[in-house]
Amino acid sequence: MSQQPPSSRFPQFPESYWIASEEIPAQPKLMEDIEADVTIVGAGLTGLTTAYLLAERGVRVVVLEAGRMVHGTTGHTTAKVTAQHSLFYDELISHFGEDKARLYYQANQEAVDFVKKLVNDHSIGCQLSEEDAYVYTQSDSYVEKLQKEAEAYRKLGIPGGYAERISLPYETKGAVGMKNQAQFNPVPFLKHLAGHIIRMGGRIYENTTVNGVSKEEMPKVKTSDGHQVTCRHVVVASHFPFNDRNGFYFSRLHAERSYVIAGKTKVPFPGGMYISAETPTRSLRSVRIDGEPMVIFGGEGHKTGQGICTFQYYEALEQFAREEFGLEEIAYRWSAQDLYTLDKVPYIGQMLKDQPNIYMATGYKKWGMSTSVAAAILNTRLITGEGSPYAELFSPQRFHADPDVKTFVAQNTNVAANLLAGKLDLNYRKPEELGSDEGGVVKIKGKRTGAYRDKQGQLHLVDTTCKHMGCEVNWNAAERTWDCPCHGSRYDHTGQVIEGPAKQALDPVKGE
Repeated sequence: MSQQPPSSRFPQFPESYWIASEEIPAQPKLMEDIEADVTIVGAGLTGLTTAYLLAERGVRVVVLEAGRMVHGTTGHTTAKVTAQHSLFYDELISHFGEDKARLYYQANQEAVDFVKKLVNDHSIGCQLSEEDAYVYTQSDSYVEKLQKEAEAYRKLGIPGGYAERISLPYETKGAVGMKNQAQFNPVPFLKHLAGHIIRMGGRIYENTTVNGVSKEEMPKVKTSDGHQVTCRHVVVASHFPFNDRNGFYFSRLHAERSYVIAGKTKVPFPGGMYISAETPTRSLRSVRIDGEPMVIFGGEGHKTGQGICTFQYYEALEQFAREEFGLEEIAYRWSAQDLYTLDKVPYIGQMLKDQPNIYMATGYKKWGMSTSVAAAILNTRLITGEGSPYAELFSPQRFHADPDVKTFVAQNTNVAANLLAGKLDLNYRKPEELGSDEGGVVKIKGKRTGAYRDKQGQLHLVDTTCKHMGCEVNWNAAERTWDCPCHGSRYDHTGQVIEGPAKQALDPVKGE
């Protein structure tokens, strides 16, 4: 496969349709010290839904966002709002028992119902449609797994079950369906929430990077510009927690990227939402772009910074879409980053034993449209003292011998291996070998250096040592970013942070 996508087939730059579909009003940068009841760090679906729920209860909320609101993972999702998280409920029952598996479903279905009700009550124009969700297989070896998942649905009382035939235009061996789920465009939904938050007295600040929180009864959330918000409670809704002491959560989370193309097809989409049981994953749903019916194809996940030439993931999705749906053109392409916990259940709730007024929400494993809202509902109830039956299940402080220990060892062995591999990497290019709009690892004055030559011919050089924990970043050609294979930090071609946990930019390097 090619190293760069032909311009006639792919949009030159990745751009999410959701973000392109609607202008999001800019919010000011925090320029003074202020006070609030609750400070929420992160203005994606988790942060803004939490702020909305708290503001509705009369709580004074402040939301701080390092970049633009909704421009993170929320703006780059496939936007399926569903409690069906691939094949998961049979696994949940085997590890945690039926009661906790049922609670997981109930928390996520409550979130699905919340989104549907809010859209209908407020008449939000966000392409919401109720759809059945399906996990399907094209392999005989997965049929038994699907049947076990269907049995888990029966045990837990989940509407749906096993289906031998579904409406996709290619052969499948079987599927398990979940009734009455949904899909939407998250940007107008969150734009509406943001406006409502501000009308209720809440404040949202963009381009405001948080780099710490004080340990006291009334914590002070501190920004990189030297300002602070004094409050009673803090909600960390920014993927990796910025205040992770001693790397406790960094060692219990890993980041993965996945890819999306949206385009016009000859074969009509049959309705419903679909995801393959086997890998590489194929995720499918419909969408209307500029009034035309199109299809969103997603999948091709891998650990951040550890994939092959990233253009090949887009090309694999393109090939699938052409073969199975007669893809005619690609209107948009984009990618997303998601975090996984050790046991695949999100971390939601009180973050630290010695700071019970700090809450977190992360580890949605690519199902953030339901779990973000579930997290917002849970943390809101904990902050207001309402309590929740889901608190123990999602507690960030939990640790289970099965399956946490095995995953913990494998995950941190992977981090150590990538840390060492980066330091021993001898596969360097020469700066003069880089063409226009091309990047790669070079050697400058005997040191591993990241280089990108822009379209004007200027060479941008950065130190490839990640500012988080010292791993060596790798070039992501499809996104034109430097990605860390250890904990998922990402930087633009000039070295500026675009995704944490890193807080500082890569050091610039002077050329010879």
